[in-house]
Amino acid sequence: MSSLDPSDDLPGHAGRLPPRQAVTRKFPVMSMVPAPRLSAADWSLTLRYGVRPVKRWDRDAFDALPRQRIVRDIHCVTRWSKLDTTWEGVLLDDLFADAGLAPPTGFVLAHGADGYSTNLRLDDLLGGRAMIATHYDGQPLPADHGGPARLLVPHLYFWKSAKWLTGLQFTAREEAGFWELRGYHMRGDPWHEERFADGADDR
Repeated sequence: MSSLDPSDDLPGHAGRLPPRQAVTRKFPVMSMVPAPRLSAADWSLTLRYGVRPVKRWDRDAFDALPRQRIVRDIHCVTRWSKLDTTWEGVLLDDLFADAGLAPPTGFVLAHGADGYSTNLRLDDLLGGRAMIATHYDGQPLPADHGGPARLLVPHLYFWKSAKWLTGLQFTAREEAGFWELRGYHMRGDPWHEERFADGADDR
């Protein structure tokens, strides 16, 4: 049974759906592997410049950072969109500020506990555009959706919002992550249908 709702042309959706997306009221689980077993108490996040660690936050230190609640639409490359999703966590602006770090490069690799990675441009992470989310819809983030913590970059296709986030790595140049190495676009803007690196599509 499809999770998509063909009501994407209903009033209120105009201007909110990127091209060829359809609204779902469900929250489909999209993962390349089963959710790893991570407890919130044991979770930590490490910021690196290349291979050099810059700062590490355990859960207590992370929870002491300023927290924000945001409501955003999210868009999956498989063509579903979910509107008005509610998240809580720490903005990347506040994380970098706590590290006392002026970002040394314009490129970041996000790493998950499952071995997943995805590349992002720094300007897609700053200015309140991205968060490390620990809660969804007022509850701790479920493991199937990336808990105890995931990256959230809602203005890009959702493969960029790495689940089970354990590391952020500044890189000297833009380095492809898991799906980017397999032909996905290096940025992934849903409004420009940046699905594939060579511009191919499955119309």
